[in-house]
Amino acid sequence: MEKIFNNTEVAFSLKSDTELERAYFLFKLIESQPLVKIGTAVTNFALKAHLPVEGLIRSTVFDHFCGGINEHDCLSVVDKMYTKGVSSVLDYSVEGKEEEAQFDAALEMILKTVDFAKERMAIPFAVFKPTGFGRIALYEKVGSGAELNEKEKEEWNRVVARFDKVCKIAHDKDVALLIDAEESWMQDAADDLVEEMMRKYNKQRAIVYNTLQMYRWDRLDYLKNLHDRANKDGFFIGMKIVRGAYMEKENARAEDKGYKSPICATKQATDENYDAAIVYMVDNIDKMYIFAGTHNENSSYRLMELCEEKGITKNENRIFFGQLYGMSDNISYNLAEQGYNVAKYLPFGPVRDVMPYLIRRAEENTSVAGQTSRELDLIKKERSRRKL
Repeated sequence: MEKIFNNTEVAFSLKSDTELERAYFLFKLIESQPLVKIGTAVTNFALKAHLPVEGLIRSTVFDHFCGGINEHDCLSVVDKMYTKGVSSVLDYSVEGKEEEAQFDAALEMILKTVDFAKERMAIPFAVFKPTGFGRIALYEKVGSGAELNEKEKEEWNRVVARFDKVCKIAHDKDVALLIDAEESWMQDAADDLVEEMMRKYNKQRAIVYNTLQMYRWDRLDYLKNLHDRANKDGFFIGMKIVRGAYMEKENARAEDKGYKSPICATKQATDENYDAAIVYMVDNIDKMYIFAGTHNENSSYRLMELCEEKGITKNENRIFFGQLYGMSDNISYNLAEQGYNVAKYLPFGPVRDVMPYLIRRAEENTSVAGQTSRELDLIKKERSRRKL
């Protein structure tokens, strides 16, 4: 298969020279683990002390990795990317809330993004996080099978109602809905709830998508068992396949509490697990819809090869490639140039509230071997090309 991901002219076609230099500066910072730790600590202190740093954050790391502070703010970015065939997924990236009013506010924001997706071809999906609709401790308790008290039962019923409301409206408006995965200790309850929504709203096609984090060694078996239930009960499976974003936290908790880590023992095992899930889904594409969320070039080539082998057209609506905004433009824009369906996750929200997401992005880039150096190599190549 032709290797397309080295084409930096296509990859950075939307970036001005100034934006390219900012990207180079940011990834040089992210390359240094000590600098990321110091920067994280300083930023957290400045925000807690209400120092006037939001403007600086906005003009640097925020604008590189986020679409804006609200959904309307994102539209110029959405429209710009779509000129190159790259779609957007508006991702309200406010995390760590604990109060009912905050969960209700998140629901209203997600419903707005469903409306946005309905009105714009450039936005083919809406998305939300389970913990946007309820407390992580409540998911954990429900997933463990522990008995809830009356107050907790009422609280859980409200979580279910929020899920059902957004899934029903997405179904009625024919907008596909991605539901992110989070920490393993809360995921069982989320999985059961998402499956319930699939049963209800995926009768004709996949509207509701769950997410599988393939750095977990149990996820391929989960997918196969879900497939059996889907065949039996007559619903389609929508699934976003990713490697995962909470590895250090997962391993630390497993060690602290003395249970076997849910994370694959090696990076290679994770890669093999990811590709096995993609192969399984393509083999069963009559029943499955795939959102392949990956910054891995080899996994992207593998999915392209599978489609070619199976005679699946590049623009098959059951298969999307996905990357995060501000990362892996060499994958996103070159895939789109070739005619594949591609969507960038476009985070948005108030600068202060989105900081946990941005910090996780920086830490993840620092810890994933080769990711930041690959970004830097591509940016350097494009800088040289433009000088010539």
